[in-house]
Amino acid sequence: MSEALLDDLETCVTDGRVIRSVDAMEPYRRDMCTLVEPGMPAAVVVAGSTDDVSRTLAWAHRHAVAVVPRAAGTGLAGGAAAQNDCVVLSLTGLNHIEIDADDRLATVGPGVINADLSRAAAPFGLFYAPDPGSYELSTIGGNIATNAGGLRCVKYGVTRHAVLGLEVVLADGTVLHTGGRMVKDVAGYDLTGLFVGSEGTLGVITSATVRLTPLPAERPATVVAQFKTVDQATAAVVAVSRSRVTPSMLEFLDKATTNAIEDCRSHGLDRDAEALLLCQLDGAGADSASAHVERLFIDAGAIETARSTDPDEGDMLWSARRLAHVAVEALGANIVEDVGVSPSRLGELLRAIDAIAVTYDVLIATVGHAGDGNMHPCIIFDPLNDDERDRAYAAAEEVCRQAIRLGGTITGEHGIGQFKRAWLRHQLGPDEMRANHAIKSALDPRGILNPGRAL
Repeated sequence: MSEALLDDLETCVTDGRVIRSVDAMEPYRRDMCTLVEPGMPAAVVVAGSTDDVSRTLAWAHRHAVAVVPRAAGTGLAGGAAAQNDCVVLSLTGLNHIEIDADDRLATVGPGVINADLSRAAAPFGLFYAPDPGSYELSTIGGNIATNAGGLRCVKYGVTRHAVLGLEVVLADGTVLHTGGRMVKDVAGYDLTGLFVGSEGTLGVITSATVRLTPLPAERPATVVAQFKTVDQATAAVVAVSRSRVTPSMLEFLDKATTNAIEDCRSHGLDRDAEALLLCQLDGAGADSASAHVERLFIDAGAIETARSTDPDEGDMLWSARRLAHVAVEALGANIVEDVGVSPSRLGELLRAIDAIAVTYDVLIATVGHAGDGNMHPCIIFDPLNDDERDRAYAAAEEVCRQAIRLGGTITGEHGIGQFKRAWLRHQLGPDEMRANHAIKSALDPRGILNPGRAL
């Protein structure tokens, strides 16, 4: 890209917001998907306002320059990796938080860290329910872009359920306002829902109005159960689903994941158990509900169970769960899958994953959100071994195929990004793909917004 064109960009935005130095741009090139090689951007714009975003996109639209929006860069599908000669648009500076306790709402910028929003709401007796595993690092903007889920989805829903309204800048710089502050609002098409999960390919989110939830009045109760077989664990999940109890979290860890966690930091988990379930109950009657869940686990064949309302004990167990990704990374390079099926078919999916590990001769450590059927099989491989790497990629694609065979999805919360684009055709047919491309063309006719991602 010519220096004159970049000089023109600098005149469009607030002074000092454009980075052109190769060294200074380096931190903005990658997200957490190491399998997608980033390109070298022509510039980075560190936006400080909606106006900066609007002017940047208007400039890019005029000159047909690709723009890659990003915030914390915690994505796992390569959706925020830089492209050659693009402009990376950093949104971390848009980090305003306004709490409206009366209406249980917050208006926030895309650069707000997920956990910071809950901390800001806590003095008002409220919290923000969606909590991806990266909640201490990932931002609301990134969460909205991928429709992120997390551990609490089984009770509180995914990001889409929390977002009421958006301020979005379209590809030509137009500032659009969708939805509002009402739970009930059916005026016009659901544009808010359209932008949630669009991975920065339809517009750039600069502000969001989100729902807040009252903090539970009672201490949450945690139940942990260990099983001799994966089938027993998945039977226990179905038993909980059939009961009148709705957990706030219900998580699955297989033996490989549990051992990786214990290798990383001891939590006293049973290394010999084939499967482990962690369940949290919150709200009124949490203690009695946890006793009922423990009985369901025992009836399903749990070899050992424990339950507690002690906050320190609960935090210790949940910290083990949240350590899973870091612990598995220590085993080697890995492909983090994000498939989902209905909870009643979870046993079939996990058996298929075990068979794939044998067929392709790879180690797969699986952890995930058992309550909603969203699993994260992590396929471990040696990046210096071409044959092993190829087998890992083939295994990852086969995991996606099996999820679709079981009526599920190739991505529950991480998004398609760049990494899974080739596999999207396994799930969406030609008509569905044409409809998606028609929407993309209508909102981004020059194709400048995060090209080559999501579709």
